[in-house]
Amino acid sequence: MTGLRYVYAVCRPLGAPLQAELTGIGGAPPALLHHHGLVAVVSTVPDHDFAEESLRSRLEDLDWLSATARAHQGVIDALTTVTTPVPLRLATVFRDDSGVRSMIESREDDFRRILDRLEGRVEWGVKVYVESEPQEAKAPAPAAARPASGRDYLRRRRESTHAHEDRWRTAQSFAETLHERLTRRAEDARLHPPQSSALSGAPGRNVLNAAYLVRRADSEEFVELVDRTKGEVPGVRVELTGPWAAYSFSGEER
Repeated sequence: MTGLRYVYAVCRPLGAPLQAELTGIGGAPPALLHHHGLVAVVSTVPDHDFAEESLRSRLEDLDWLSATARAHQGVIDALTTVTTPVPLRLATVFRDDSGVRSMIESREDDFRRILDRLEGRVEWGVKVYVESEPQEAKAPAPAAARPASGRDYLRRRRESTHAHEDRWRTAQSFAETLHERLTRRAEDARLHPPQSSALSGAPGRNVLNAAYLVRRADSEEFVELVDRTKGEVPGVRVELTGPWAAYSFSGEER
């Protein structure tokens, strides 16, 4: 079987070894390719999956794509525990090690600049959702009486719409205030488009989808600040994820 060189990330030489049992795409262990004082974290992948024509078809296979993304992220997560990586896009492949070295040389200045900026820092993700109804209203409500008239029906519809709009405005105001507070505790922040619940599977409507670049030394304080806001506003849910490699601040996409 012939293969291609898959690149997960670029970093500086590691101060500690990667986990001995770590595997990447297709179960292959990642290797370290040193060049010009930088390190590309690579593994060999089959060209029948990752060659250009094959990959275009494979990316439409959601099961394959999900498994590949998990394996890619697993290597990035392991790297993040021992160094500061610049994670590359999913399915970044080259014909051989020479191609990887050429890529490092062409982007060497950018890699060094990004690594200098990200050194000792991680990314935290914060999402705010407005629930379809406040948490305390989960108990079944008594059955409403049948509207006495069309006017009564329209009045109830207006009241329901106003209540929904009030929850939405409250959630937006809370999200804006929270983002301002977290931005002051972070070195940088990125606002991403709200996620669709149909795609993410998360309940509620996403009103804040943000990433924050935080020094490792300040991460505990940052997490505590987020945790204190959970449950602060009925009907609003706050989710924290991380720490991640700083995808949102590296110029690369997941």
